[in-house]
Amino acid sequence: MDWEKIAKELTQPTDSKIVLLVMDGLGGLPVNGLTELESARRPNLNEAARRGICGVTDPVFMGVTPGSGPAHLALFGYDPLKYQLGRGILEAMGTGVEVGRDDVVARGNFATVKDGLVVDRRAGRLATSENSQLCAFINEKIKEIRGVKVSVYPGKEHRFVFKLSGPGLSEAISDADPQKEGRPPLKAVALQPEAEFTASLVNEFLARLAEILKDQPKANYALLRGFAKFPSHLPPMPELYRLKPASIANYPMYKGLTRLLGMEVLEVGPETAEIFDVLEKHYADFNFFYLHFKKTDSAGEDGRFEDKVKAIEEIDQFIPRLWALKPDVLVITSDHSTPAALKSHSWHPNPFVLISPLAEGDDVTEFSQRACARGALGRFQSIYAMPLMLAHALKLKKFGA
Repeated sequence: MDWEKIAKELTQPTDSKIVLLVMDGLGGLPVNGLTELESARRPNLNEAARRGICGVTDPVFMGVTPGSGPAHLALFGYDPLKYQLGRGILEAMGTGVEVGRDDVVARGNFATVKDGLVVDRRAGRLATSENSQLCAFINEKIKEIRGVKVSVYPGKEHRFVFKLSGPGLSEAISDADPQKEGRPPLKAVALQPEAEFTASLVNEFLARLAEILKDQPKANYALLRGFAKFPSHLPPMPELYRLKPASIANYPMYKGLTRLLGMEVLEVGPETAEIFDVLEKHYADFNFFYLHFKKTDSAGEDGRFEDKVKAIEEIDQFIPRLWALKPDVLVITSDHSTPAALKSHSWHPNPFVLISPLAEGDDVTEFSQRACARGALGRFQSIYAMPLMLAHALKLKKFGA
């Protein structure tokens, strides 16, 4: 069924408001019998489960581990198999990097390599100030390769944007990132014949980078992934759903994605309270709000089980501020799971609760993967989250006669 076609036919503008809170990487695996979510003190999230209707979601398919981009696209009602966006373009747009039609961009991680192996993919989560200094140093030392302009742009912590500017470039190259520690760095490989030149430029850049950073104690190498050019047309959310949507996210990738989808990106700082401050300040101005909470994912990726528990307990304290706004629809969920036990994204389903006066409710009394799996919504693909939100906000007309 073509959801986009149906959405254009059925959506109608209303004054009702939707709030979607995404706790990034929330799902986990049991350690000593309990997941991070089950281990946390979460009275307000449990209250959300009691007030709403619950289920668990799969971002793509059962068993498929998603990246953040496709996982979020699915939540917003876009088929992640149809719209495959490179991480680079999302990072670039979120960081404010101008991307021309002939440019190729990629997401970069400063990393630590020792004895030919990647020992830390994030260079100890390098300080953002150090990142800025390193990028300035690299831009001074490596300005072009074989007539193609090379630029790097600092992001948060260890992240940066890599950009090649010149004619004849292709995005069809593999990631130069082994994705796991304890493995040797990878070279970029052309996935199509026309990408051979671009792959060779990337590999030359990485070789030169390793030479100029060899004396750095932590950030002595870089990993590149998500090579991308400016994407083909994505139907914007205001056009597709007749919404006035706003994004409250601090990290560049999520700002970039939501900007591509036509959301108004509201500036917000790194502290959890600021998410809710910005929401309250602009609550009268929009009718769809996406709130992004990153700390759960960061702790999971680093294998910090207790810190992920603390992050859940931290945001739980702010849930009453959502009750006070009385949105017509409130959804609390995640884009994907990031179990601390795996130190990476995983295929495990995400807890999901939808709260609305029009939701029939169920018998779930706590917010966790195992409890939500027993909810009335059951297990479903994330792409159905958007139709559910729109329906409960009375923003969908009847289908057919």
